[in-house]
Amino acid sequence: MTVQSKNDVTTIKQTEVTIPDLTIKDLLSAIPAHCFKRSAIRSSLYIAWDCLVIGGIYKTATFLDGFITPGAINLPHSVLYPVARFSLWSLYGFWTGLFATGLWVVAHECGHQAFSESKFINNSVGWVLHSALGVPYHSWRITHAKHHASTGHMTQDQVFVPKTRSQLGLSEFDAAQENILGSSVSDKVKKELWDALGDSPIGATLGAAGYLLGGWPAYLIRNASGQKRYPAGTNHFNPSAVMFAPHQYGSIIISDIGILLWLAGVAGSIYNFGFWNVFRLYLVPYLWVNHWLVLITFLQHTDPLLPHYRAPEFTFPRGALATLDRNLLGDCGKIMGWIGAHATHGISETHVVHHISSKIPHYNAWEASDTLRQRLKQAGIVLQGAPGGWREVYRVFKECKFVEDEGNIVFYKNALGLAASRPKIADDAASDSGVEVDKL
Repeated sequence: MTVQSKNDVTTIKQTEVTIPDLTIKDLLSAIPAHCFKRSAIRSSLYIAWDCLVIGGIYKTATFLDGFITPGAINLPHSVLYPVARFSLWSLYGFWTGLFATGLWVVAHECGHQAFSESKFINNSVGWVLHSALGVPYHSWRITHAKHHASTGHMTQDQVFVPKTRSQLGLSEFDAAQENILGSSVSDKVKKELWDALGDSPIGATLGAAGYLLGGWPAYLIRNASGQKRYPAGTNHFNPSAVMFAPHQYGSIIISDIGILLWLAGVAGSIYNFGFWNVFRLYLVPYLWVNHWLVLITFLQHTDPLLPHYRAPEFTFPRGALATLDRNLLGDCGKIMGWIGAHATHGISETHVVHHISSKIPHYNAWEASDTLRQRLKQAGIVLQGAPGGWREVYRVFKECKFVEDEGNIVFYKNALGLAASRPKIADDAASDSGVEVDKL
């Protein structure tokens, strides 16, 4: 983003983002037919593998913990023994949480009916896995399906919906002081916006960290970052909530039963084994799972390069392509990038194709993504974001503050009122609602 300042006005050179004019048939036809095949046996093997790895991490940590004693190793100071033990179990929490996110991903595929050909198997496995991870399976499955149907839609999407200028209580847009697309803004407006939205590095870090740790339960409990038109008190546990249809009432109750059983299991474990044992072995990895879930999905759907649409310009293909693929932990090097992708079954690396067809199982999504990218490249569309990690969350958190109340295709503006991107619509993609322009 090239910045120029002149006469108390800042002007930037924006990236032009191609607005897709592809049909769903165009996109699906690019994917080999065998990529849509689902296998309960093959999908189950990934559950077994994830559990095996998590068990191995636990056994390794327990084995090493036995050596952290004065009789086994001689450390310079006695305080280093609890420090070493804390470090060991912190690593256990990190790695267990990362691979438990893989189990979360498999349960998520059950909700999309991508686990097997059987709806009963899908919902049964998904309910067990998601309940064990504190997720109301059916409740989230239903709203997540709505998210897929309306990704990037300002009034229909269910999560990561940008706040508008008016929703944040900012001063009204002034065409004499700023450009609606965010390519120029006066110093006066910049100061006003910065005073209202600006973050110090520490503030941005704390804000992003709080979002990663508390964002997921806040979304389930009080619709944080969800659809703004829903009434206050909307949550995923009330079967009468506005986002659920009357015929889904029973499914929400079943989800709530799963959560009650989960809470009872956690409470019973604390009673029998003590809080610190449960905290160390389960709750810390659970918090890491929540962290990875928010980090992955936030970066998939939030970036200065991604458009958001209002009804007149929204189509399903446009929404599905308002997402990014990213290599999870790729900013930590190739090995960590491979581990991140392997542990989470490529949910971050193959996200775009997942939005084109959510029934493609993760083990086929790699090939499907490769072929889809070739088709998108022909249309001038590249949806590969920077590697997913904490540094990228910090950058996006600072750059994506609000969108304008006006416009049918909008991009995020930062705390200075500048937008890094603007829409580029191909000449042959113009829509006239059925009027044949060339005959006028």
